[in-house]
Amino acid sequence: MVKRLFASSAVLVVLLTACNSKTAATPENYTAALNAWFVDHPECLLDGSVHFPLETTDAAQTKQMDSLVAAQILEAKKEPAIHITRYTLTTTGERAGTHLCYGHRQVTSIVSSTPPVQANGFLESNVTYGYKLVDTPMWAKTAEVEAAYPKMAEQVSGNAKATMTLARNRVAWVVPE
Repeated sequence: MVKRLFASSAVLVVLLTACNSKTAATPENYTAALNAWFVDHPECLLDGSVHFPLETTDAAQTKQMDSLVAAQILEAKKEPAIHITRYTLTTTGERAGTHLCYGHRQVTSIVSSTPPVQANGFLESNVTYGYKLVDTPMWAKTAEVEAAYPKMAEQVSGNAKATMTLARNRVAWVVPE
């Protein structure tokens, strides 16, 4: 009787462990994989092609940069003779970094996912998720900046959705890089 009870307990532990596996295709595991990746991948206004000081005559770029001047992230010096505005980072702008990062995503829900299929040597699933931004600085929430950067405004709203491919390795679901 004791052996049978011990064997039944061992089977139950194995079954419960398998159900809670980090490699199972579950919303919880997808959320954990996405959130782990987002901590080290902030959202930023600028990509690597923009450097400060920045000189521009482009009207659309000037409008965007002027919104950052209003938010005290940039300083502007106009050169009327040659129609160029030169933008430099303020002290506050330097804290945001040269790409002007404004927070990172935190998954709020898993909307849908495809069944895992073999691709690139791993099981992969396309996961659609809802998210909010966390650690968002005040300058990113100003009306001027939100109007100049509509993608950022949508992300800051807390109602954003996106899709990302996740891959399962031997121990967990991850974002492939």
